[in-house]
Amino acid sequence: MRVVTCAVVALVLVALGIVQFASDAFFASAAAPGSVPRRVPVSLALRVYRVLDRIAPAEYVEATLATYDLQRGDTRGALHHAVLMPPSPARSEILGRIALARGDRTLAREYFFAAPDIDALQREVRRVARTDPVRAYAFELRVRNRLSALQTHPDAVAEAYWIMGSLATSCARREAFAREHWLRRALANDIAAVRLSPLSEKYLLAAASAENNLGDSGAALRLYRRVHAIDPDAVLP
Repeated sequence: MRVVTCAVVALVLVALGIVQFASDAFFASAAAPGSVPRRVPVSLALRVYRVLDRIAPAEYVEATLATYDLQRGDTRGALHHAVLMPPSPARSEILGRIALARGDRTLAREYFFAAPDIDALQREVRRVARTDPVRAYAFELRVRNRLSALQTHPDAVAEAYWIMGSLATSCARREAFAREHWLRRALANDIAAVRLSPLSEKYLLAAASAENNLGDSGAALRLYRRVHAIDPDAVLP
């Protein structure tokens, strides 16, 4: 019985070692030159993971294979593996990347919201803002609301407010008939960012600029003084 137990343990350890080597091979590009992961061929890793996919389709197996297929441009193969994953942020993030690779940005955004993949969402905001700052503002508002609902770090919410302030200023330049409306939105968002992160020079400067845009030089000066109190060497407008 002891011999059988030892044999089983040995087989398990060997199997785990093979899986570890295979996992390392998928990320060999990030390994140091000459290291063991660099020496394991990806083809071996794929064979190991394909076997695991048949006998033990764990989430990390499906996620790894989906990511590999996606990097190769095989969205069909990536989707096959992604849908086998249990509902999770990782699954939503991969499905979002698949949708983006297929050119369906609307679906990709919904998956990124579900994940949530804030970096991917902010990239989309920047892309939309180049041609339509009003739509980008509405998009960033959803991002801010998502961050608030997640009770994430206040700095992340403050950054979303600051982005909304910048987008509102862009809208004011384009929407002549609603210029003051957008300038007031810009100020409200910049002030909200300052409240959440009162020591940020960036947010204070944005709020001061917003006050100037609305003609309140006194309020702008008070904000500039706060910047100078934080950093006496700061270069002010």
